[in-house]
Amino acid sequence: MTSQIRIALRNCGIIDPEQIEDYIARDGYIALAKVLTELSPETTIDIIKKSGLRGRGGGGFSTGLKWEITRKVQAAQKYVVCNADEGDPGAFMDRSILEGDPHSVLEAMAINGYCTGGSKGLVYIRAEYPLAVERLKIAIKQAKEYGFLGENILGAGFNFDIEIRFGAGAFVCGEETALIHSMEGLRGEPTVKPPFPSEEGYLRKPTNVNNVETYANIPVILNKGWEWFSSIGTEKSKGTKVFALAGKINKVGLIEIPMGTTLREVIYEIGGGIQNGKEFKAAQTGGPSGGCLTKRHLDIPIDYDNLIAAGSMMGSGGLIVMDEDDCMVSIAKFYLKFTVEESCGKCSPCRIGNKRLLELLEKIVQGNGTMEDLDKLRNLSTVIKDTSLCGLGQSSPNPVLSTIENFYDEYSEHINKKKCRSGVCKALMQYLIIPDNCIGCTLCARNCPVNAITGERKQAHLIDQEKCIKCGACMEKCKFNAIIIN
Repeated sequence: MTSQIRIALRNCGIIDPEQIEDYIARDGYIALAKVLTELSPETTIDIIKKSGLRGRGGGGFSTGLKWEITRKVQAAQKYVVCNADEGDPGAFMDRSILEGDPHSVLEAMAINGYCTGGSKGLVYIRAEYPLAVERLKIAIKQAKEYGFLGENILGAGFNFDIEIRFGAGAFVCGEETALIHSMEGLRGEPTVKPPFPSEEGYLRKPTNVNNVETYANIPVILNKGWEWFSSIGTEKSKGTKVFALAGKINKVGLIEIPMGTTLREVIYEIGGGIQNGKEFKAAQTGGPSGGCLTKRHLDIPIDYDNLIAAGSMMGSGGLIVMDEDDCMVSIAKFYLKFTVEESCGKCSPCRIGNKRLLELLEKIVQGNGTMEDLDKLRNLSTVIKDTSLCGLGQSSPNPVLSTIENFYDEYSEHINKKKCRSGVCKALMQYLIIPDNCIGCTLCARNCPVNAITGERKQAHLIDQEKCIKCGACMEKCKFNAIIIN
């Protein structure tokens, strides 16, 4: 696809990730050698700053500036951390890079250590990603054997080593302070910033944290120049972004597109359009912390600032496409349920507030909601955003706010008409028998598990709505299209 540019994914699927020679053959470790022999830490950081690379983990903070802040802090020991804790539903970008090109991350971490003054690298990765873990172990061993990690790297007097730390799959540990606590063997909970990890992080030492995709861009920038990298993308969002394209779309999988590519290009050109010729309805970006983009957002350029302006966010890069059969109230409930289950519970706005939001949504999908509940959803969401401790809590109401903003009529139908137009909310569904089509074969009645269907043979039958459990067995067995969902 000509609309894609592979930078972070440049080696994935092309090299054998378990053979360091394959990586070296594609300019591997040249950037590290160049930095150690030709460039000072300050010059290297300046190149990263000029490139315009921003954090690909979701925050979008300037990578070069983050390195510069860490370098300026005086300390005998500093740490370099790779955040490989990828927990968004439907996201698999970082895992794929580690599985397909682990050396690119190791090389970038070593460069980071040289620039910031760190001598120890730590990769924090979920234990549930066994293939990525295994290939990381192999890559670290090979890099040490070739002299790219360890003592006196390439004879430049620079020492740097990398270890792996395992996470147990807590979503909140994607937040850097919670991640650091988890690595220390403590409960994975965020803390108030400042101090930032760059000043006081792992073991209270200056710590630079970047995610996998951010690191994967570093060697290319140093090899091809900051001018080349900054020529790709938009004015404020340079380079490319990897997305995990999933949902109701014909071509799912990883894509890497220049910043500024429109949602329309992603869905209809790269993704091949919506499955079964259905209508596009929405796309969720940024995972549980993001929001829904709709038809009116199809032509906005995808970058950090435009997504925030549209009520969503870049996040780590999950992009889930929905069609006309999806209920947006249920979508909001799905993401909020995930957040409630994954909340660390440290602060009340997130722990209690999101639980109350979920209860309100449950009330609406059960057909018991009121229009006042929409005001409560908005007000409570605003309080949670303003008062939660960490970025995850602060962004957790985004799916609720964006679906109310963009699909207010669906919320109104659920409340006022007790109807789910997509037929997803079971409590609002009614299975009805069309008398003119029913020949009284009794097949539906005989297959109803709760005996909710009555009627004489060869006469039109009737469904008792009080008894009906909406299992759909009657519609499945009917051969005469006599049963509909209202």
